[in-house]
Amino acid sequence: MMTRKTAWALALLASAPFALAQRSGEVPPAGKAVVTGVWRGELNNLPIITLVVSDEGNGLAGGALFYMLRRETVNDPFTASPGLPEPMLNLTFDGNVLRFLISHRRAHPPRTLADPPSRFHLTLTGPDKAEFVNDSENHSPAVTMLRSDY
Repeated sequence: MMTRKTAWALALLASAPFALAQRSGEVPPAGKAVVTGVWRGELNNLPIITLVVSDEGNGLAGGALFYMLRRETVNDPFTASPGLPEPMLNLTFDGNVLRFLISHRRAHPPRTLADPPSRFHLTLTGPDKAEFVNDSENHSPAVTMLRSDY
């Protein structure tokens, strides 16, 4: 059986406007966030989360897609299946750390229908690289994320 931390599932790409302003390797124009793009994280060579962040001139917007990792028996390989896409809420970016909320209501219904949003942050660690952390779970491991334009 898989632990809760290993079996993340929630959601992506829901309400994000998908025009991506940042191209890999380019110097961003003044005032543009280097956090825009598609961020992908894996666990054991399987997708675990995808974030899409864009800047349409009115501030940052985004969506998240979490994947559920599961296997039939302890001897079977893990497989990844996407959850439901969810919008990223209350995005703030200080030039290095993107903080946001994601609804947890539809994560594991019906038991999560009354859950408050979960808190997350994405810390830039290099060009097109970041660490993603679930702040709502104690001792949540950081997931290495890689950015691309698409």
